Amino acid sequence: MTARVILGVSGASGAALALDCARALKSAGAAVELVLSAMAERTLSLEIGPTARDELVALADRLHPVIDLGAAIASGSFPVRGMIVAPCSMRSLAAIAHGLDDNLLTRAASVQLKERRPLVLLAREAPLTLAHLRNMTAATEMGAVVMPPVPAFYLRPDTTAQITAQIAARAVDLLHLADPQARAWDPTEGTAP
Repeated sequence: MTARVILGVSGASGAALALDCARALKSAGAAVELVLSAMAERTLSLEIGPTARDELVALADRLHPVIDLGAAIASGSFPVRGMIVAPCSMRSLAAIAHGLDDNLLTRAASVQLKERRPLVLLAREAPLTLAHLRNMTAATEMGAVVMPPVPAFYLRPDTTAQITAQIAARAVDLLHLADPQARAWDPTEGTAP
């Protein structure tokens, strides 16, 4: 049976992470259950271009409207291997950290926590306030993995695309769906991790 994974996309900057996560999930053989916030759709268009949403939706197996709290992914009885929120806005992080299931993205994330399934949050903001840090702590204490999209500079990436692809691969690798896709540190390359 094909593993299903929920990909939530919120409105934080870093829309390329959503596309790269979808690509990495497909590469790992997963079926993608996609949910986009309204601001995510706007950010995709602003940061990537007017066809970015269509490209992302084409990588998904199913698109769920963010307002549909009755969707299959809102229930713990719907079998998925986990969820990635990429990028994860501070608004979405706060809602997840405090159990405010006010849209399908935050509800699906809460379901992962209550079912003890992996939830990876590519939390995107800088600098961070104390509220952001406390919300990250709360989400982590409940079982989420908070993974700010920090570049692996030791790999000496040449392009932003290489950076976002590596971050996405690391996020997908945390779900343990297949062999790791992220490029690993190699001490023989002469750079320090």
